[in-house]
Amino acid sequence: MFIGSKEKYEETKESLERIQSFQSETLRRTEDLGAQLHFGDAVEPAQRLVDIFRRLSVEALQDFPDPVLESIKSHANNVFNLFKQIEEFSPESGNPKQQRQQIIDTLIATYPSIFQGLHPYISYSLHRAADFQRLDATARATLQSVEDRSTSFSKTMAEHEAEARRVLDEIRKVAAEEGVTQQAAHFRAESETHENKAEEWRKRTVRIAWFLGAFAAASLFIHRIPVLRPETIYDTIQLAISKALVFFVITYMLILSARNFMSHKHNSVVNKHRQNALMTHRALVEGATDSGARDAVMVHAASCVFSPQPTGYTQQGGEGDNSSPRSVIELASRSVVAATKQSS
Repeated sequence: MFIGSKEKYEETKESLERIQSFQSETLRRTEDLGAQLHFGDAVEPAQRLVDIFRRLSVEALQDFPDPVLESIKSHANNVFNLFKQIEEFSPESGNPKQQRQQIIDTLIATYPSIFQGLHPYISYSLHRAADFQRLDATARATLQSVEDRSTSFSKTMAEHEAEARRVLDEIRKVAAEEGVTQQAAHFRAESETHENKAEEWRKRTVRIAWFLGAFAAASLFIHRIPVLRPETIYDTIQLAISKALVFFVITYMLILSARNFMSHKHNSVVNKHRQNALMTHRALVEGATDSGARDAVMVHAASCVFSPQPTGYTQQGGEGDNSSPRSVIELASRSVVAATKQSS
C-alpha cells in the first residue's frame, strides 16, 4: 500500500535504482581521455554518492508522501546528471582542463547537501528494515515451518526404516551368495583353459594319426624307389630298421599327443564339477534338516572342491579317496550322540 501516489513512487524508484546500480569505475575514462584529462579523481567521490543512495531501501519508498519522494528523486537525478556530464565530457571544448576540474569540484561539493537531504530517510529506512516485531513474526513462522518439516521427515524415516532393514538383509544374503559365485569363477576359468588346450591337442592328435597312416601306406612302396631299393641283405636290414624307428617315433608322438588331450579333457571336467559343487552347495546346506546333515554336506562339498586333482599322467586313485566317507560317518555319529544327549 502506497502513502503517496503510485506514479510518483514509480518515478522515484526508477531514479533511485538507476543511481544505486551505477558503476563509478566507468567514469575514469583513461583510455579515451589520456593521462592528462581522465577523471580518476572523480571515481572515489562518485562512489561515496552511490553508497549513500544504496543505504536508502527501495521498499521504504512506499511509506513516503509525494513531497519526500520528489525530494529523493531530485537528489538522485542531480547526481546522475553529474555522472552524465563526466561520461559526455569532450576534450574538444574551449578549456577542457578547467571544465574537467570544475566538474570534479562540483561532484565533491555535492556530497554534503545529498547527505543532509537524505539522512532522515536513510534512518527511517534502516529502522524499517530492522523492524524487530516483524522479524520476530517471520522467525516464528520460519521455526514452525522447520518443525513441521522435521516432523514430516521423522515420519518418513520411520516408515522407511523397516524397508531399509529388509533391503539390508537381502543385500547381505546376496553378497554372501555372490562371494561363493566369485570363487566358483576361478574353477570356471580353469575349466575353460583346459578345454581350449584339449581342443588343440585333439587337432594335433588327428594330424599325427593321418601322418602315421600316410607314412604306413607309403612304406609299402618305399623299397621300389631306385635310390632306396635294397640290393643286399645288409641293405634290407638297414631299411627295415629305419622304417621301424620312424614308425616308433611317430607312434610315440601320437600316444603322447593323445595322452595330453585326455589329460586336459579330464582336468576340464574336474574343474567344471568343482564349479558346480560351489554353485549348488548353499542350496543343499539350507535344505538340510539338522546340523549333522549340514556338516556332512559341507564335508562332501569341501572334499569335492579341495581334494587333490589327478593330472592324467599318473594312475588315478590314492589314499585320500576314503577321507570323505570316514568324515561323513564320524559327523553322522556325532549328530546321533548329540541327539541322544538332548533327549536324555
